[in-house]
Amino acid sequence: LSICGKLCYAIGGAPNQVAASAAAFFLQIYLLDIAHITPFHASLVLFIGKASGAVTDPVAGFFISKSRWTKIGRLMPWMLACTPFTVVSYFFMWYLPPFVSGRVAWYLTFYCLFQALTTLFQVPYSALTMFLSTDQKERDSATAYRMTMEVLGTLIGAALQGQIVASAHVSHHCTVNPPVNTTDSWHETPSFPDPSDPLSHQVIYMIAAGVIGGVYLLGIVILFLGVKEKDDPYALNSDRAIPFCKGLGLTMKHGPYVKLTTSFLLISTAVQLEQSNFVLFCTHAADLRNHFQYLVVTILVSAAVSIPFWQKFLQRFGKKCAACGISWMIPFAVMLVTIPNLILAYFVAFVSGLSIAASLLLPWSMLPDVVDNFRLQNPHGKGHETIFYSSYVFFTKMSAGIGLGISAAGLEFTGYKPGICRQSSDVILTLKILIGAVPAILILVGLFILLFYPITEESRKETKLALEVLR
Repeated sequence: LSICGKLCYAIGGAPNQVAASAAAFFLQIYLLDIAHITPFHASLVLFIGKASGAVTDPVAGFFISKSRWTKIGRLMPWMLACTPFTVVSYFFMWYLPPFVSGRVAWYLTFYCLFQALTTLFQVPYSALTMFLSTDQKERDSATAYRMTMEVLGTLIGAALQGQIVASAHVSHHCTVNPPVNTTDSWHETPSFPDPSDPLSHQVIYMIAAGVIGGVYLLGIVILFLGVKEKDDPYALNSDRAIPFCKGLGLTMKHGPYVKLTTSFLLISTAVQLEQSNFVLFCTHAADLRNHFQYLVVTILVSAAVSIPFWQKFLQRFGKKCAACGISWMIPFAVMLVTIPNLILAYFVAFVSGLSIAASLLLPWSMLPDVVDNFRLQNPHGKGHETIFYSSYVFFTKMSAGIGLGISAAGLEFTGYKPGICRQSSDVILTLKILIGAVPAILILVGLFILLFYPITEESRKETKLALEVLR
Protein backbone atom coordinates (compact mmCIF):
# COMPACT_ATOMS: atom_id res chain seq x y z
CA LEU A 1 0.00 0.00 0.00
CA SER A 2 1.27 3.47 -0.85
CA ILE A 3 1.38 6.23 1.74
CA CYS A 4 -0.99 8.24 -0.46
CA GLY A 5 -3.49 5.36 -0.53
CA LYS A 6 -3.34 4.97 3.24
CA LEU A 7 -3.85 8.70 3.72
CA CYS A 8 -6.84 8.79 1.37
CA TYR A 9 -8.35 5.81 3.17
CA ALA A 10 -7.77 7.47 6.54
CA ILE A 11 -9.16 10.85 5.44
CA GLY A 12 -12.33 9.17 4.15
CA GLY A 13 -13.34 8.09 7.65
CA ALA A 14 -12.50 11.38 9.37
CA PRO A 15 -15.80 13.23 8.61
CA ASN A 16 -17.80 10.59 10.46
CA GLN A 17 -15.63 11.25 13.51
CA VAL A 18 -15.89 15.02 13.10
CA ALA A 19 -19.68 14.81 13.28
CA ALA A 20 -19.73 12.11 15.95
CA SER A 21 -17.34 14.12 18.13
CA ALA A 22 -19.44 17.27 17.90
CA ALA A 23 -22.53 15.26 18.84
CA ALA A 24 -20.78 13.33 21.63
CA PHE A 25 -19.47 16.43 23.38
CA PHE A 26 -22.27 18.92 22.70
CA LEU A 27 -25.56 17.23 21.81
CA GLN A 28 -26.62 16.54 25.39
CA ILE A 29 -25.95 20.08 26.59
CA TYR A 30 -27.57 21.43 23.39
CA LEU A 31 -30.76 19.47 24.03
CA LEU A 32 -30.86 20.55 27.66
CA ASP A 33 -29.77 24.19 27.56
CA ILE A 34 -30.63 25.33 24.01
CA ALA A 35 -33.58 23.19 22.90
CA HIS A 36 -35.02 23.29 26.47
CA ILE A 37 -36.17 19.69 26.57
CA THR A 38 -36.14 17.79 29.85
CA PRO A 39 -33.30 15.45 30.83
CA PHE A 40 -35.71 12.50 30.58
CA HIS A 41 -36.62 13.37 26.99
CA ALA A 42 -32.94 13.99 26.23
CA SER A 43 -32.16 10.51 27.55
CA LEU A 44 -34.83 9.08 25.24
CA VAL A 45 -33.36 10.89 22.23
CA LEU A 46 -29.82 9.72 23.02
CA PHE A 47 -30.73 6.13 23.81
CA ILE A 48 -33.22 5.54 20.98
CA GLY A 49 -30.90 7.29 18.51
CA LYS A 50 -27.94 5.10 19.48
CA ALA A 51 -30.20 2.03 19.48
CA SER A 52 -31.47 2.82 15.97
CA GLY A 53 -27.88 3.08 14.75
CA ALA A 54 -27.05 -0.19 16.49
CA VAL A 55 -30.02 -2.01 14.96
CA THR A 56 -29.01 -0.73 11.53
CA ASP A 57 -25.57 -2.40 11.86
CA PRO A 58 -26.61 -6.04 11.34
CA VAL A 59 -29.16 -4.94 8.73
CA ALA A 60 -26.42 -3.06 6.86
CA GLY A 61 -24.10 -6.04 7.23
CA PHE A 62 -26.77 -8.34 5.78
CA PHE A 63 -27.43 -6.23 2.67
CA ILE A 64 -23.76 -5.39 2.12
CA SER A 65 -22.83 -9.09 2.29
CA LYS A 66 -25.44 -9.68 -0.45
CA SER A 67 -24.05 -6.91 -2.66
CA ARG A 68 -22.53 -7.71 -6.01
CA TRP A 69 -19.19 -6.48 -7.25
CA THR A 70 -19.34 -3.28 -9.32
CA LYS A 71 -16.76 -1.29 -11.26
CA ILE A 72 -16.03 0.80 -8.17
CA GLY A 73 -16.15 -2.14 -5.74
CA ARG A 74 -18.67 -3.80 -3.49
CA LEU A 75 -18.39 -1.46 -0.49
CA MET A 76 -17.72 1.91 -2.12
CA PRO A 77 -21.25 2.39 -3.60
CA TRP A 78 -22.77 2.20 -0.14
CA MET A 79 -20.50 4.94 1.20
CA LEU A 80 -21.12 7.21 -1.79
CA ALA A 81 -24.89 6.79 -1.71
CA CYS A 82 -25.49 7.51 1.97
CA THR A 83 -23.22 10.57 2.38
CA PRO A 84 -25.59 13.29 0.98
CA PHE A 85 -28.46 12.08 3.16
CA THR A 86 -26.14 11.96 6.18
CA VAL A 87 -25.23 15.63 5.67
CA VAL A 88 -28.91 16.67 5.50
CA SER A 89 -29.91 14.71 8.61
CA TYR A 90 -26.93 16.10 10.54
CA PHE A 91 -27.85 19.67 9.62
CA PHE A 92 -31.45 19.33 10.81
CA MET A 93 -30.31 17.57 13.98
CA TRP A 94 -28.96 20.94 15.17
CA TYR A 95 -31.86 23.03 13.88
CA LEU A 96 -34.09 24.69 16.48
CA PRO A 97 -37.66 24.33 15.16
CA PRO A 98 -40.07 27.21 15.87
CA PHE A 99 -42.58 24.93 17.59
CA VAL A 100 -42.06 23.67 21.15
CA SER A 101 -44.46 20.77 21.63
CA GLY A 102 -42.96 18.59 18.90
CA ARG A 103 -39.25 19.25 19.52
CA VAL A 104 -38.61 15.88 21.14
CA ALA A 105 -40.04 14.09 18.08
CA TRP A 106 -38.01 16.38 15.79
CA TYR A 107 -34.67 15.66 17.43
CA LEU A 108 -35.49 11.97 17.85
CA THR A 109 -36.31 11.64 14.14
CA PHE A 110 -33.19 13.33 12.82
CA TYR A 111 -30.83 11.83 15.40
CA CYS A 112 -32.13 8.35 14.53
CA LEU A 113 -31.71 9.10 10.83
CA PHE A 114 -28.20 10.39 11.38
CA GLN A 115 -27.18 7.34 13.42
CA ALA A 116 -28.64 4.93 10.85
CA LEU A 117 -26.98 6.69 7.91
CA THR A 118 -23.58 6.90 9.59
CA THR A 119 -23.88 3.16 10.18
CA LEU A 120 -24.44 2.57 6.47
CA PHE A 121 -21.14 4.40 5.95
CA GLN A 122 -19.18 3.01 8.90
CA VAL A 123 -19.82 -0.70 8.33
CA PRO A 124 -18.47 -0.85 4.74
CA TYR A 125 -15.72 1.66 5.55
CA SER A 126 -14.37 -0.32 8.51
CA ALA A 127 -14.68 -3.62 6.60
CA LEU A 128 -12.72 -2.05 3.73
CA THR A 129 -9.57 -2.60 5.84
CA MET A 130 -9.75 -6.30 4.96
CA PHE A 131 -9.92 -5.51 1.21
CA LEU A 132 -6.86 -3.25 1.04
CA SER A 133 -4.17 -5.88 1.61
CA THR A 134 -3.65 -9.46 2.77
CA ASP A 135 -0.54 -8.49 4.76
CA GLN A 136 -1.09 -8.05 8.51
CA LYS A 137 1.54 -5.32 8.84
CA GLU A 138 0.04 -3.35 5.97
CA ARG A 139 -3.44 -3.63 7.49
CA ASP A 140 -2.12 -2.57 10.90
CA SER A 141 -0.35 0.36 9.26
CA ALA A 142 -3.52 1.39 7.39
CA THR A 143 -5.46 1.09 10.65
CA ALA A 144 -2.93 3.34 12.41
CA TYR A 145 -3.26 5.93 9.63
CA ARG A 146 -7.02 5.65 9.87
CA MET A 147 -7.15 6.03 13.65
CA THR A 148 -4.75 8.99 13.55
CA MET A 149 -7.00 10.76 11.07
CA GLU A 150 -10.14 9.75 12.97
CA VAL A 151 -8.72 11.19 16.19
CA LEU A 152 -7.77 14.33 14.26
CA GLY A 153 -11.33 14.31 12.94
CA THR A 154 -12.61 14.02 16.49
CA LEU A 155 -10.32 16.93 17.41
CA ILE A 156 -11.55 19.03 14.47
CA GLY A 157 -15.17 18.28 15.29
CA ALA A 158 -14.87 19.17 18.95
CA ALA A 159 -12.67 22.22 18.25
CA LEU A 160 -14.92 23.57 15.48
CA GLN A 161 -18.07 22.97 17.46
CA GLY A 162 -16.52 24.17 20.71
CA GLN A 163 -15.13 27.40 19.30
CA ILE A 164 -18.24 28.21 17.27
CA VAL A 165 -20.88 27.44 19.89
CA ALA A 166 -18.98 28.41 23.07
CA SER A 167 -20.76 31.77 23.21
CA ALA A 168 -24.10 29.97 23.39
CA HIS A 169 -23.16 28.50 26.76
CA VAL A 170 -21.37 31.43 28.41
CA SER A 171 -23.24 34.12 30.28
CA HIS A 172 -21.82 37.03 32.23
CA HIS A 173 -24.30 36.13 34.98
CA CYS A 174 -22.42 32.88 35.61
CA THR A 175 -18.80 33.98 35.24
CA VAL A 176 -18.57 35.55 38.66
CA ASN A 177 -18.20 33.57 41.87
CA PRO A 178 -21.27 34.05 44.04
CA PRO A 179 -20.90 35.09 47.69
CA VAL A 180 -20.88 32.43 50.35
CA ASN A 181 -24.44 33.21 51.41
CA THR A 182 -25.74 32.59 47.88
CA THR A 183 -29.45 33.15 47.48
CA ASP A 184 -31.73 30.93 45.51
CA SER A 185 -32.30 33.71 43.02
CA TRP A 186 -28.69 33.47 41.86
CA HIS A 187 -29.15 29.74 41.31
CA GLU A 188 -32.16 30.44 39.14
CA THR A 189 -30.39 33.07 37.01
CA PRO A 190 -30.67 31.93 33.38
CA SER A 191 -27.38 31.24 31.66
CA PHE A 192 -28.77 31.49 28.12
CA PRO A 193 -27.40 34.22 25.89
CA ASP A 194 -29.46 37.33 25.42
CA PRO A 195 -32.08 36.54 22.75
CA SER A 196 -31.64 40.03 21.32
CA ASP A 197 -28.09 39.08 20.32
CA PRO A 198 -28.11 38.99 16.48
CA LEU A 199 -25.83 35.94 16.51
CA SER A 200 -28.29 33.84 18.51
CA HIS A 201 -27.63 30.28 19.54
CA GLN A 202 -29.75 28.95 16.67
CA VAL A 203 -27.61 30.68 14.03
CA ILE A 204 -24.42 29.63 15.84
CA TYR A 205 -25.36 25.95 15.78
CA MET A 206 -26.47 26.20 12.13
CA ILE A 207 -23.06 27.61 11.16
CA ALA A 208 -21.29 24.75 12.96
CA ALA A 209 -23.53 22.14 11.29
CA GLY A 210 -22.95 23.65 7.84
CA VAL A 211 -19.16 23.62 8.27
CA ILE A 212 -19.14 19.98 9.38
CA GLY A 213 -21.46 19.04 6.50
CA GLY A 214 -18.89 20.47 4.09
CA VAL A 215 -16.17 18.34 5.71
CA TYR A 216 -18.32 15.26 5.00
CA LEU A 217 -18.49 16.00 1.28
CA LEU A 218 -14.74 16.68 1.04
CA GLY A 219 -13.88 13.43 2.81
CA ILE A 220 -15.98 11.17 0.58
CA VAL A 221 -14.49 12.72 -2.58
CA ILE A 222 -10.94 12.02 -1.33
CA LEU A 223 -11.87 8.45 -0.36
CA PHE A 224 -13.44 7.74 -3.75
CA LEU A 225 -10.54 9.17 -5.76
CA GLY A 226 -7.69 7.78 -3.65
CA VAL A 227 -8.70 4.23 -2.62
CA LYS A 228 -9.05 1.17 -4.84
CA GLU A 229 -11.06 -1.66 -3.33
CA LYS A 230 -9.88 -5.18 -4.17
CA ASP A 231 -12.28 -8.05 -4.77
CA ASP A 232 -12.06 -10.49 -1.83
CA PRO A 233 -8.27 -11.13 -1.68
CA TYR A 234 -8.73 -14.03 0.77
CA ALA A 235 -11.19 -16.30 -1.00
CA LEU A 236 -10.63 -18.98 -3.60
CA ASN A 237 -12.64 -18.76 -6.81
CA SER A 238 -14.67 -21.79 -5.72
CA ASP A 239 -15.56 -20.36 -2.29
CA ARG A 240 -19.16 -19.38 -1.64
CA ALA A 241 -20.36 -16.56 0.56
CA ILE A 242 -21.44 -17.59 4.07
CA PRO A 243 -25.19 -16.89 4.57
CA PHE A 244 -25.58 -13.91 6.89
CA CYS A 245 -27.58 -15.66 9.63
CA LYS A 246 -25.27 -18.66 9.63
CA GLY A 247 -22.24 -16.36 9.67
CA LEU A 248 -23.69 -14.35 12.56
CA GLY A 249 -24.21 -17.53 14.55
CA LEU A 250 -20.63 -18.64 13.86
CA THR A 251 -19.18 -15.28 14.90
CA MET A 252 -21.17 -15.29 18.16
CA LYS A 253 -19.60 -18.67 18.98
CA HIS A 254 -16.07 -17.56 18.08
CA GLY A 255 -14.25 -17.21 21.41
CA PRO A 256 -11.69 -14.49 20.52
CA TYR A 257 -14.41 -12.31 18.98
CA VAL A 258 -16.75 -12.65 21.98
CA LYS A 259 -14.00 -11.72 24.45
CA LEU A 260 -12.75 -8.79 22.34
CA THR A 261 -16.25 -7.40 21.79
CA THR A 262 -17.33 -7.75 25.42
CA SER A 263 -14.18 -6.04 26.65
CA PHE A 264 -14.29 -3.08 24.32
CA LEU A 265 -18.03 -2.48 24.52
CA LEU A 266 -17.49 -1.80 28.24
CA ILE A 267 -14.45 0.38 27.54
CA SER A 268 -16.17 2.31 24.73
CA THR A 269 -19.19 2.91 26.98
CA ALA A 270 -16.85 4.42 29.58
CA VAL A 271 -15.31 6.72 26.96
CA GLN A 272 -18.78 7.75 25.71
CA LEU A 273 -19.85 8.62 29.25
CA GLU A 274 -16.73 10.75 29.69
CA GLN A 275 -17.37 12.55 26.39
CA SER A 276 -21.06 13.26 26.82
CA ASN A 277 -20.81 14.46 30.43
CA PHE A 278 -17.46 16.27 30.32
CA VAL A 279 -18.84 19.63 29.16
CA LEU A 280 -21.70 19.42 31.69
CA PHE A 281 -19.19 18.55 34.42
CA CYS A 282 -16.92 21.48 33.55
CA THR A 283 -19.90 23.85 33.34
CA HIS A 284 -21.82 22.87 36.45
CA ALA A 285 -19.57 20.87 38.79
CA ALA A 286 -16.03 22.21 38.40
CA ASP A 287 -16.44 25.99 37.74
CA LEU A 288 -14.56 25.58 34.45
CA ARG A 289 -17.28 26.85 32.12
CA ASN A 290 -14.87 29.27 30.40
CA HIS A 291 -12.30 26.53 29.75
CA PHE A 292 -14.30 23.52 28.60
CA GLN A 293 -13.61 24.00 24.88
CA TYR A 294 -9.86 24.28 25.53
CA LEU A 295 -9.93 21.19 27.76
CA VAL A 296 -11.73 19.24 25.03
CA VAL A 297 -9.10 20.34 22.50
CA THR A 298 -6.34 19.29 24.93
CA ILE A 299 -7.84 15.81 25.23
CA LEU A 300 -8.05 15.37 21.49
CA VAL A 301 -4.63 16.85 20.63
CA SER A 302 -3.11 14.47 23.15
CA ALA A 303 -5.00 11.56 21.58
CA ALA A 304 -4.01 12.52 18.04
CA VAL A 305 -0.28 12.90 18.70
CA SER A 306 -0.12 9.67 20.74
CA ILE A 307 -1.59 7.34 18.08
CA PRO A 308 1.84 6.81 16.40
CA PHE A 309 3.32 6.09 19.85
CA TRP A 310 0.71 3.42 20.55
CA GLN A 311 1.24 1.92 17.08
CA LYS A 312 4.98 1.54 17.79
CA PHE A 313 4.23 0.26 21.30
CA LEU A 314 1.88 -2.51 20.16
CA GLN A 315 4.31 -3.55 17.41
CA ARG A 316 7.08 -3.97 19.96
CA PHE A 317 5.27 -5.20 23.09
CA GLY A 318 2.05 -6.66 21.68
CA LYS A 319 -1.54 -5.50 21.50
CA LYS A 320 -2.71 -6.96 24.81
CA CYS A 321 0.13 -5.22 26.62
CA ALA A 322 -0.78 -1.89 25.01
CA ALA A 323 -4.27 -2.18 26.51
CA CYS A 324 -2.84 -1.25 29.92
CA GLY A 325 -2.62 2.35 28.67
CA ILE A 326 -6.42 2.59 28.70
CA SER A 327 -6.39 2.45 32.50
CA TRP A 328 -4.23 5.58 32.83
CA MET A 329 -7.24 7.89 32.81
CA ILE A 330 -8.81 6.31 35.90
CA PRO A 331 -6.69 7.80 38.75
CA PHE A 332 -6.51 11.22 37.11
CA ALA A 333 -10.25 11.39 36.45
CA VAL A 334 -10.87 10.53 40.10
CA MET A 335 -8.44 13.30 41.11
CA LEU A 336 -10.29 15.82 38.93
CA VAL A 337 -13.59 14.87 40.54
CA THR A 338 -12.25 15.13 44.09
CA ILE A 339 -9.92 18.15 43.55
CA PRO A 340 -11.41 20.34 40.77
CA ASN A 341 -8.44 22.54 39.87
CA LEU A 342 -7.64 24.29 36.57
CA ILE A 343 -4.03 23.07 36.24
CA LEU A 344 -5.04 19.56 37.28
CA ALA A 345 -7.90 19.68 34.77
CA TYR A 346 -5.49 20.29 31.88
CA PHE A 347 -3.19 17.52 33.11
CA VAL A 348 -6.15 15.14 33.39
CA ALA A 349 -7.21 16.14 29.88
CA PHE A 350 -3.74 15.32 28.53
CA VAL A 351 -3.57 11.88 30.21
CA SER A 352 -7.15 11.09 29.21
CA GLY A 353 -6.20 11.77 25.61
CA LEU A 354 -3.42 9.17 25.81
CA SER A 355 -5.87 6.59 27.16
CA ILE A 356 -8.57 7.44 24.63
CA ALA A 357 -6.07 7.00 21.80
CA ALA A 358 -5.27 3.48 23.01
CA SER A 359 -8.97 2.64 23.38
CA LEU A 360 -9.66 3.82 19.81
CA LEU A 361 -6.70 2.15 18.10
CA LEU A 362 -6.66 -1.26 19.76
CA PRO A 363 -10.08 -2.76 18.89
CA TRP A 364 -9.78 -1.84 15.20
CA SER A 365 -6.23 -3.18 15.16
CA MET A 366 -7.23 -6.45 16.89
CA LEU A 367 -10.42 -7.11 14.92
CA PRO A 368 -8.58 -8.06 11.66
CA ASP A 369 -6.60 -10.63 13.70
CA VAL A 370 -9.90 -12.14 14.88
CA VAL A 371 -11.17 -12.24 11.29
CA ASP A 372 -7.97 -14.01 10.18
CA ASN A 373 -8.34 -16.50 13.03
CA PHE A 374 -11.92 -17.19 11.95
CA ARG A 375 -10.83 -17.54 8.31
CA LEU A 376 -8.32 -20.20 9.34
CA GLN A 377 -11.02 -22.19 11.10
CA ASN A 378 -13.52 -21.71 8.23
CA PRO A 379 -11.28 -21.71 5.15
CA HIS A 380 -13.91 -22.23 2.44
CA GLY A 381 -16.29 -19.37 3.05
CA LYS A 382 -16.18 -15.70 2.19
CA GLY A 383 -18.15 -12.52 2.88
CA HIS A 384 -17.92 -12.83 6.67
CA GLU A 385 -15.87 -9.64 7.14
CA THR A 386 -18.90 -7.34 7.10
CA ILE A 387 -20.63 -9.65 9.59
CA PHE A 388 -17.78 -9.20 12.08
CA TYR A 389 -17.58 -5.45 11.65
CA SER A 390 -21.33 -4.79 11.65
CA SER A 391 -22.02 -6.88 14.73
CA TYR A 392 -19.06 -5.31 16.58
CA VAL A 393 -20.34 -1.81 15.88
CA PHE A 394 -23.86 -2.97 16.86
CA PHE A 395 -22.78 -4.09 20.33
CA THR A 396 -20.62 -1.04 21.04
CA LYS A 397 -23.35 1.38 19.91
CA MET A 398 -26.04 -0.41 21.88
CA SER A 399 -23.96 -0.40 25.07
CA ALA A 400 -23.08 3.28 24.58
CA GLY A 401 -26.76 4.11 24.01
CA ILE A 402 -27.76 2.36 27.21
CA GLY A 403 -25.01 4.17 29.11
CA LEU A 404 -25.94 7.60 27.74
CA GLY A 405 -29.64 6.98 28.37
CA ILE A 406 -28.99 5.99 31.97
CA SER A 407 -26.72 9.02 32.55
CA ALA A 408 -29.30 11.49 31.20
CA ALA A 409 -32.05 9.77 33.17
CA GLY A 410 -29.87 10.10 36.28
CA LEU A 411 -29.68 13.86 35.74
CA GLU A 412 -33.47 13.96 35.41
CA PHE A 413 -33.92 11.96 38.60
CA THR A 414 -31.60 14.22 40.61
CA GLY A 415 -33.35 17.39 39.43
CA TYR A 416 -31.26 18.91 36.62
CA LYS A 417 -32.72 22.27 35.57
CA PRO A 418 -31.66 23.61 32.15
CA GLY A 419 -30.50 27.18 31.91
CA ILE A 420 -29.62 27.96 35.51
CA CYS A 421 -26.17 29.01 36.67
CA ARG A 422 -25.72 26.48 39.45
CA GLN A 423 -27.29 23.07 39.78
CA SER A 424 -28.24 21.34 43.01
CA SER A 425 -25.72 19.32 45.00
CA ASP A 426 -27.41 16.09 43.90
CA VAL A 427 -26.87 16.96 40.23
CA ILE A 428 -23.22 17.86 40.87
CA LEU A 429 -22.70 14.54 42.71
CA THR A 430 -24.30 12.67 39.81
CA LEU A 431 -21.97 14.37 37.31
CA LYS A 432 -18.95 13.45 39.45
CA ILE A 433 -20.06 9.81 39.55
CA LEU A 434 -20.64 9.77 35.77
CA ILE A 435 -17.18 11.23 35.12
CA GLY A 436 -15.21 9.34 37.79
CA ALA A 437 -16.66 6.19 39.33
CA VAL A 438 -18.72 4.66 36.53
CA PRO A 439 -16.06 4.88 33.76
CA ALA A 440 -13.43 3.55 36.17
CA ILE A 441 -15.50 0.45 36.96
CA LEU A 442 -16.35 -0.19 33.29
CA ILE A 443 -12.71 0.12 32.19
CA LEU A 444 -11.42 -2.20 34.93
CA VAL A 445 -14.01 -4.89 34.13
CA GLY A 446 -13.29 -4.54 30.39
CA LEU A 447 -9.53 -4.93 30.89
CA PHE A 448 -10.09 -7.95 33.14
CA ILE A 449 -12.08 -9.67 30.37
CA LEU A 450 -9.34 -8.78 27.87
CA LEU A 451 -6.87 -10.81 29.93
CA PHE A 452 -8.60 -13.94 28.57
CA TYR A 453 -8.32 -12.84 24.92
CA PRO A 454 -6.45 -15.79 23.38
CA ILE A 455 -4.73 -14.27 20.30
CA THR A 456 -1.08 -13.50 21.07
CA GLU A 457 1.70 -12.16 18.86
CA GLU A 458 2.98 -15.73 18.35
CA SER A 459 -0.44 -17.04 17.33
CA ARG A 460 -0.84 -14.11 14.92
CA LYS A 461 2.36 -15.13 13.13
CA GLU A 462 1.24 -18.77 13.01
CA THR A 463 -2.15 -17.73 11.57
CA LYS A 464 -0.47 -15.54 8.95
CA LEU A 465 1.78 -18.41 7.85
CA ALA A 466 -1.13 -20.89 7.74
CA LEU A 467 -3.25 -18.51 5.65
CA GLU A 468 -0.39 -17.99 3.21
CA VAL A 469 -0.13 -21.78 2.82
CA LEU A 470 -3.88 -21.99 2.19
CA ARG A 471 -3.73 -19.28 -0.46
